[in-house]
Amino acid sequence: MEISQQNLKSLFNNYSLYKEDKLSGRYITSTDIENLLVRLSVNFDIETIGHSNNAIPIRKVIIGKGPIKILAWSQMHGNESTTTKAIFDLLNALKDPSDDVILNSILKNITLAIIPMLNPDGAEAYTRVNANHIDLNRDAQDLTQIESRVLREEFEDFKPQYCFNLHDQRTVFSAGPKANPATISFLTPSMDEIRSIKPSRIQSMKLIATMANDLSAYLKGNIGRYDDLYNANCTGDTFQGGNVPTILFEAGHYPHDYMREETRRYIFLALLSGLNAVVSKSYDEVEYEAYFRIPENEKLFYDVILRNAVIKDEVKDVAIQFKEVLHAGKIIFEPVVVKIQHKLAEYGHREIECGNNKVTREGEEELIENVIVDKIAIKSEILIINYENN
Repeated sequence: MEISQQNLKSLFNNYSLYKEDKLSGRYITSTDIENLLVRLSVNFDIETIGHSNNAIPIRKVIIGKGPIKILAWSQMHGNESTTTKAIFDLLNALKDPSDDVILNSILKNITLAIIPMLNPDGAEAYTRVNANHIDLNRDAQDLTQIESRVLREEFEDFKPQYCFNLHDQRTVFSAGPKANPATISFLTPSMDEIRSIKPSRIQSMKLIATMANDLSAYLKGNIGRYDDLYNANCTGDTFQGGNVPTILFEAGHYPHDYMREETRRYIFLALLSGLNAVVSKSYDEVEYEAYFRIPENEKLFYDVILRNAVIKDEVKDVAIQFKEVLHAGKIIFEPVVVKIQHKLAEYGHREIECGNNKVTREGEEELIENVIVDKIAIKSEILIINYENN
């Protein structure tokens, strides 16, 4: 094992020392991070770089003083908070590097500018879009939104050599065609309609392949690759088109981890791996074709599948998906029946064998699509359907 991999393993194994306990769950807002940023201002430069449509400050954290510039941003989509949690774990590690080789090397060689929450209005409402119902990741050309312009101005002023675009992905994704949930996925966005492979994009492909290799010891079979269909309105495609190697990190599902507390640990490792690879240039030794050997994401999962359930006198499979709903400051996972058909080919994160028995909603109501079903009856047994049992 290479020395850098040994050091990464040590950081990963000591993750509990860095985990920011003030952040947990899926609902992370600007209120949750403000006090943390005040505390971190002792260690790092914190700047206000703009305000959202609802006048919430958008902050930037500057870490390190090295010649390599990296710009990273999280919660461009307000309901995608896992990478925000991982960012604060990373900041905790970097604020007190002690004698760790990787952490000190990052601080010495990189200037890292992080926008931990680009869309605070969307975070508050727990929506993908901003207060004007605009997806910021489809606003890279028109720049109609304040938040989009804030990010573009940072990009143009900071002039990064790399960009890390941090997101969450849904539980529906598999890493390839097998029953492997995509816990982490990566993408190097296309530069143009023909998906050209030019030097700057090759850099990001090699960097992703390096991170995937580092993570494979912990997530064997659970690392995916997004389709690189070009969309000029997407931020990653725009920055990549400007010849800046850009990488999308997508935090996905880990078994029994709907709060994504385990996934954040792997994002923490992915960030360290990426930063370390940039400093050490270890990715230079990797073939860019290795990027294409990462399994492409497919939509092969439902949260729950009821197998061989008798519905209206026919044996069918029932697919249930959790809908995330903000209620009284908490995220509620509503189990919704999304498909009823013979022999679903997809996989369930939880599968319940009904044994050709009649299945109803509690109270003998028939199961139908597009209804919330938190309890089901199989013969005389009542089963609770919720994320905690998944």
